[in-house]
Amino acid sequence: MMSRIFIMRRWIAILILGAAILFEVKLSETLMAQTVEETAMRSFAARGVILEIKPEDMEVIIRHETITNYMEGMTMPFQVKDRDELAGLQPGDQITFQLDVTQDESWIEKIMKIGWVTVSPAATTSDPIKIPAPGSQVSLLDYKFTNELGQAVSFHDFRGQALAITFFYTRCPLPEFCPRLSRNFQEASEKLEQMQNIPTNWHLISVTFDPQFDTPETLKNYGDSYHYDPRHWSFLTGPPDKIAALAHGAGVQFQWQDGTINHNFRTLIIDPQSHLQTIFPVTGDLSDQIVSEIIKAMRQQKGKSQH
Repeated sequence: MMSRIFIMRRWIAILILGAAILFEVKLSETLMAQTVEETAMRSFAARGVILEIKPEDMEVIIRHETITNYMEGMTMPFQVKDRDELAGLQPGDQITFQLDVTQDESWIEKIMKIGWVTVSPAATTSDPIKIPAPGSQVSLLDYKFTNELGQAVSFHDFRGQALAITFFYTRCPLPEFCPRLSRNFQEASEKLEQMQNIPTNWHLISVTFDPQFDTPETLKNYGDSYHYDPRHWSFLTGPPDKIAALAHGAGVQFQWQDGTINHNFRTLIIDPQSHLQTIFPVTGDLSDQIVSEIIKAMRQQKGKSQH
């Protein structure tokens, strides 16, 4: 009888211990999930003035003040996840809002109107965007820009290579904008360098349209943060008028207003004869498409040389 009681007590103790361990594991998993979620998303309080609203794109362009611990004041488009966030708003509204940022995207919410100011028409309108036609040639081929190593470089120097060209600036903090363009190049270069039996006459070029801030040293540090290989990826700066002319020829539109900037997106693939092969007028994950187009351009060049 005593042995049965002992066995029962032992089993009860084992069950209690097992339940305690299971509870501790579940609690640990919950805390870990919360930690991951908190690490994955950051939120910032912000305020600014609405310049333009694009309900169909779930987008609002805001000239915002410095966002503490994140970025200085500038003009940028922000996405909303709920179209109702834009209801009742108009250009000129002074607002407060919350900026949420993860590794791959950002959006705003909790928009609250706190006042109104006059916004000039120039701030809410823009010139028509011209997209270069396939087969057109890159302008300013012979002009010497400056790369991240402080060297004079022209696009003519890359003749005979398939090029991918994009425009960015290092201070852009929103993950789906310039950082996404740079990640595209990082991922594309890694994929190309790992491929076997493909030509090696390819190069990636990131052109800044913030030359006053993006010095060669700044560009070098930025490139290092993306583990860039200078043999296949260059960062270029130069005089504002030359960069503006190059950007305009590529269909890139950017506006400076009181030290703030607003811009669209362009990634161009140029064939080895310096003609436009294709153009991506969007951001997002384009690394596979970039690799595919570069390989296509290189193989076309190889085929022509064999003939």
